[in-house]
Amino acid sequence: MKNFVEELRWRGMIQDIMPGTEEKLMEGPQAAYVGIDPTADSLHIGHLVSVMILKHFQNCGHKPFALVGGATGMIGDPSMKSAERNLLDEETLNHNVACIKAQLGRFLDFDSDAPNKAELVNNYDWMKDYSFINFIRDIGKHITVNYMMAKDSVKKRLSRDSSEGMSFTEFSYQLMQGYDFYWLWKNRGCILQLGGSDQWGNITTGTELIRRMDGGEAFALTCPLIRKADGTKFGKTEKGNIWLDAERTSPYEFYQFWLNVADDDAERYIKIFTMLDRETIESLIAEHREDPGQRKLQKVLAREITIMCHGEEAYENALAATQLLFGNVSSDVFRKMDERTVREVFANVPSFNVAASEFPCNILDLLAIKTQVFPSKGEARKMVQGGGVSLNKAKVGDINAEITSEDIINGHYILAQKGKKNYFIINII
Repeated sequence: MKNFVEELRWRGMIQDIMPGTEEKLMEGPQAAYVGIDPTADSLHIGHLVSVMILKHFQNCGHKPFALVGGATGMIGDPSMKSAERNLLDEETLNHNVACIKAQLGRFLDFDSDAPNKAELVNNYDWMKDYSFINFIRDIGKHITVNYMMAKDSVKKRLSRDSSEGMSFTEFSYQLMQGYDFYWLWKNRGCILQLGGSDQWGNITTGTELIRRMDGGEAFALTCPLIRKADGTKFGKTEKGNIWLDAERTSPYEFYQFWLNVADDDAERYIKIFTMLDRETIESLIAEHREDPGQRKLQKVLAREITIMCHGEEAYENALAATQLLFGNVSSDVFRKMDERTVREVFANVPSFNVAASEFPCNILDLLAIKTQVFPSKGEARKMVQGGGVSLNKAKVGDINAEITSEDIINGHYILAQKGKKNYFIINII
């Protein structure tokens, strides 16, 4: 047995921990769970801390449960929220649950024969037939309103939203989450709930419910909410969340997010978001501090998390796309790249539209007449003869070269380059 708590401690992944948790986990394999509300059909990197904690839990020999809140997702957790969430219908929730399970499968072992293989559970399964009357009679009587009102998540919401208050629907959330913990403790042997620090109040309601209903013992451990070194919110860009779904956030964008984190953030993130061991990480940090300009820490971080989320091939494509700007990609590699990634790389370069009927055409006409890559054919001729022009990452040295439909990538565009750093997209319409 590896010491799970010690593993999280050196990684900076513990905010609060209930006394006795570490000792209990060292007695032998235990079961724990993390709850995820399926409010979208993809996880985003804000979920990754909790998912990585579950991954470490399984890696240390314990059994992880991922609870997808089909029931609680219909209500919405008020913790640290400024407004009530929109309620989702059952069909949408079922779709979201299926998508999230597929993503979790990249991090957790659900399919092996190991005794500690991960399991996915949905609290809708045990809540759907529980009548309101029976729930408040059987469960509600064990937790007082005074106890629930004392939670920070409730107090903060009420204090900053005094005009609208909190609906009973939201107020009941912590009782439902507490019951989830009780149900998993009683039926699946889960003795520990893991989550973000904003969940401490909800988690400890569960441990209290277990104690009051059955005299049982359960534990809680939370991780800190991740923020950037400058205090701004982690995981947000101008475009919004960084999602794990490749359709929402491409592997290239995902890779770029991690590649561009600040040095101080990279030192924290590589401990939290990779499975690299302590010796390797400390060595990488030391190397990085000696020569920060190489950005070795960011490169390793971006590689590890991109492979974990999207696979080796997606990482190689993202790396090749990144190298596009520096001229280190062959024409063959470029032609294999998907159009979305290429357009993301060159989103801010000048572009021109040329009708498909204009092809075939002479290279000089394309660059100086049909587009304005060059201001004149004379200048284009000089640059082509001097070896300074490339189309689709291949040098063009012949001023009489004919550009045909075969030079059009995916029937949609041509990438023109003059010199080392000047790129242009020629859109074929």
